[in-house]
Amino acid sequence: MASLSGSVGKGGVNAAADVKLVQQKLKTFAAMPDGKSFDVKVDGKNSKSLEDAIAAFQKRVAGMSRGDSLVEPGGKTWRALNGPVPAPAPAAKAADPKKLSGATWWRANQAKFPNSDKVGDLAGSFQSNVKAFLKALDSAGASVDVASTLRNKERAFLMHYAWEVSRGNVKPAKVPANSALDIVWDHGDDKASVQGAKEMADLFKLKYKPSLTSRHIEGKAIDMSISWSGTLKIADKKGKTVEIGSPTNGESNKELHKLGATYGVVKHPTDPPHWSTDGR
Repeated sequence: MASLSGSVGKGGVNAAADVKLVQQKLKTFAAMPDGKSFDVKVDGKNSKSLEDAIAAFQKRVAGMSRGDSLVEPGGKTWRALNGPVPAPAPAAKAADPKKLSGATWWRANQAKFPNSDKVGDLAGSFQSNVKAFLKALDSAGASVDVASTLRNKERAFLMHYAWEVSRGNVKPAKVPANSALDIVWDHGDDKASVQGAKEMADLFKLKYKPSLTSRHIEGKAIDMSISWSGTLKIADKKGKTVEIGSPTNGESNKELHKLGATYGVVKHPTDPPHWSTDGR
C-alpha cells in the first residue's frame, strides 16, 4: 500500500505527489452505490473541489459525522481510501414494454376482465327488481340502453386508476400493486405514464370517475340510459300509473327516480346512468 508523506486537503501540506495519490484513490470510488461520484481530476493540485470531495468521502465512506476535508498519513480517512470499494448499484431493470399501461396493454389484456351488460348477470333480488322496472319502462314506451351490469373487480381497478393517473390525482408509482394484473403504470417518465393511463381511460370510454367499490362488482348496479317522448305513463311497483313529463330522460328526471325506487332500483345522485340497490 502506497503511503503519504504528508497531509492532503484543507490546511494540509499538499505535496504534489501526495495530492495526486489521494486523487487517484478517490477515483477508485467513482461508482458509488448511491450514484454520487468522487471522480476528481488527477493533477497533483489541491483545490476547493478536491477538499469538498474529501469531506464527502469522509461522511459517506469513512463514517465520520463531520468531514474536515483533510487526509492525514495513517489517519481514518487514509485507511478508508485504501479499504474495499463498495459495489456499484445494479442498473434499474427496464420494464417490459408489453407490460406498460396504455392502448397496447388494453387491447392485449382487457378482455380477460370482462364487463357484462346482461341483466341476467345481476345478483338475486336486484336482478328481479331490475327486470320488473325494465318491463314497466318497456310497456310505457320508453327506450332503454343498458351499458353495464356485473363488473369484474380487476376491471374496476383498471378503470379507477386509469382515471386517477390520467388526471394527475395519483402518481403512477403510487398505484397499489394488484397480483391479478401484469401491468406497469410507472413508465419512468411522468408524461409517458399519464399518456398511457389516458389512452386506457379513453378506451374504457370513461366520463365519470369509476369507483373501486362499485355495486357493479357485487352485481347490484346497472348503468342504463332511459329516454321517452311526451308524457311517460308508467306503473310503479304497486301497479299505480304515474304520469312523468320532462325532462324526458332517466338521468335527471326526479319523478322517474322516485318511481324506480319503488322497484328497489335506486338512482345514483351524481352518476348519470347509474342505478343500484341503494343509489351507490
